[in-house]
Amino acid sequence: MSNEHIGTVIKQHRVMSGLTLHQLSEMSGVSPSHLGRIERGERFPSAHILRKIAQPLGLTEGELFTAAGYLSPQSQTTPEGKTDIRKLDPYVARVLSEEPVEVQRTVIGILNILKSVAGGLSGK
Repeated sequence: MSNEHIGTVIKQHRVMSGLTLHQLSEMSGVSPSHLGRIERGERFPSAHILRKIAQPLGLTEGELFTAAGYLSPQSQTTPEGKTDIRKLDPYVARVLSEEPVEVQRTVIGILNILKSVAGGLSGK
């Protein structure tokens, strides 16, 4: 996933939501200059930043994480035929392996929560 792609997605959702860059900044707590660099493709947002801007953009974290390439858009099926959580993108897995253990544990915890939510939704 390129920096430009996620920046374009974020900008499109911001504009469709009727928000200025400064309004999104105030709502998310992310500086307008940082948001501008993300939208222009000069910076790739961290998961922490994506989490902060998802709600003001009217997106779930999962939707924004998928658009950013943190989660694969293809869902997998289990041997029982049930839909399983999206697989972690290989790039993300590589980047995550370079992070401190505390960060890895936090991300794995978040993914387990997402898996539980996805499992609950697919079981209905």
